[in-house]
Amino acid sequence: MNVGDSCVESLWVKLKGVKNEGDIMLGVYYRPPSQVEEVDEAFFKQLTKLSKAQDLVVRGDFNYPDICWETNTARHRLSNKFLDCIGDNFLFQKVEKATRGEAVLDLVLTNREELVENLKVEDSIGDSDHEIIEFMILRKGRRETSTIEVMDFRKADFDKLRELVGKVPWEARLKGKTTEESWKYFKGTLLRAQKQTIPLCRKDRKYGKRPAWLNKEILHDLKIKKESYKKWKLGQLTKDEYRQATRECRGKIRNAKAQNEIKLATGIKGNKKTFYKYIKSKRKTKDR
Repeated sequence: MNVGDSCVESLWVKLKGVKNEGDIMLGVYYRPPSQVEEVDEAFFKQLTKLSKAQDLVVRGDFNYPDICWETNTARHRLSNKFLDCIGDNFLFQKVEKATRGEAVLDLVLTNREELVENLKVEDSIGDSDHEIIEFMILRKGRRETSTIEVMDFRKADFDKLRELVGKVPWEARLKGKTTEESWKYFKGTLLRAQKQTIPLCRKDRKYGKRPAWLNKEILHDLKIKKESYKKWKLGQLTKDEYRQATRECRGKIRNAKAQNEIKLATGIKGNKKTFYKYIKSKRKTKDR
């Protein structure tokens, strides 16, 4: 959703609520440590505008290490201006534990305190020095029905398709036609047969599909890494022991990804579709 101020590193999405419940504006924000005051002011205007119009939840790396959230005080002028913005817009800050070192840099803001619950600060991802923040938004989103229709090959009658295509006297039908005319006739005939034998269905939007390299062993290692983080936070492991568990897990993930790519490359002759699907997914990731 475009709210202007392209200099601000923020992204806003409106989550449509179910009947009798309002929409929620969800935002993510990054504030570089060296950000100038003019950009801070532009973001404050976004917050003011959006928090007054609807329910709001914004998550981001705000980079105000000097703020003490227990007393709601700060040492620096820009940090105090941010606290004033939060107060003026009646926003609640939900993160209580440190998210990078001893500082609370990553925040979750909302204009309805009861909207955000079960917030947890968890283990970091990969090489990131910031901890993960997990929380629940207590609001049901409206489920959009897909309007895109695709061919349902699982219910296709391929025997009937072969029969229809096989009955066509191709030599007689294509005799005397140019290449372009022959192609148009072939295409039209095939599409008509396809329409009779392959039903349509609405495209199923599937999210969170597990990657091929993520096997049971890796899931087990990720669980150990998560448990090591909790033990470190409780003082049951040293930081070096936690880092060692993280390095071992990361190494196994890299190896699993490499083995999966080798498997795809060596099996390309027998399964080209899976190989090119993987290549396509990697290209999409880079484009984003």
